[in-house]
Amino acid sequence: MEYKGIYTILLTPFDNELCIDEVGLRRVIRFNLDCGVNGLVANANASEVGYLSDAERRRVAEISVEGCKGHCPVVVGVSTAHAVLSAGLARHAADIGADAVMAMPPTYHPATQDEIIGYYCRLGDATDLPIVLQNAVGLGMTPMSPDLIGRIMDEVPTVTMMKEETTWPALTMGAVLAADHPRLVGIMGGRGGKTFMEELRHGACGTMPACQYADVHMALWRAVERQDMETAGEIFRRLLPLLDFEMSYGMPLYKTMLKARGLIRHATWRQTGFRDLDRHALAELAALLDAVAPYTHPDHAPVFANVR
Repeated sequence: MEYKGIYTILLTPFDNELCIDEVGLRRVIRFNLDCGVNGLVANANASEVGYLSDAERRRVAEISVEGCKGHCPVVVGVSTAHAVLSAGLARHAADIGADAVMAMPPTYHPATQDEIIGYYCRLGDATDLPIVLQNAVGLGMTPMSPDLIGRIMDEVPTVTMMKEETTWPALTMGAVLAADHPRLVGIMGGRGGKTFMEELRHGACGTMPACQYADVHMALWRAVERQDMETAGEIFRRLLPLLDFEMSYGMPLYKTMLKARGLIRHATWRQTGFRDLDRHALAELAALLDAVAPYTHPDHAPVFANVR
């Protein structure tokens, strides 16, 4: 498994009854493959994973692995409130053929350092799959220091990759990489890719954004790969206002984009605390998308007339 590039996080489509839309999920997977993403991530935070049942998480993982077979690696998120639960999901991910699992420290309540190390040790005992250590900040998340990350890598041989999205992600990446852990394959960023260019300067090997702009993120990464940093900077400057705007609307915007692209029938979500986009917000989104139109996949151009 090559841990490098753009690993997009699959959103979880729902129908009008808020049941998982499996047809829509397969279309979203196909869209990401059409865009040429380097990898896919199922059951992460942008997947509304905290609002999925255990059975739903397993089904989403199964569809994701099946849909990507032979095309790109699939990382399955297994974060939960306790190692017993995460270990079960990790074993299932291994059984269905996932390429790696990703986990934050125990969610819901903050955990001590010893509890966090014990959590990853149990996860490492549950499966031989590589583990992506997810370091995040937010509700129910326990950020980890570079020293703690190093201790976990020393204790758990299968922790070989990392996703960094705490308050100062680029600086944390630099500190972890400076420690030169022998088993560390690479660190990707998160937070929608908003600080991706800075992260590259600190040694990032890629980023994990939500998947609604997979084509634009891939255009950015291809420019980075060919060391055309002038073009990369131009694409990033065009993309950044969109990433800023999505922070205001969150999940409703993600789902609206997928519907506008013709990938899902209903822009419905389970995650609480959001408001839908009104006609003015949709107009602003369409205007911001004009800037990245040259990097949009021709078969998946958004059509906002179809959203309402």
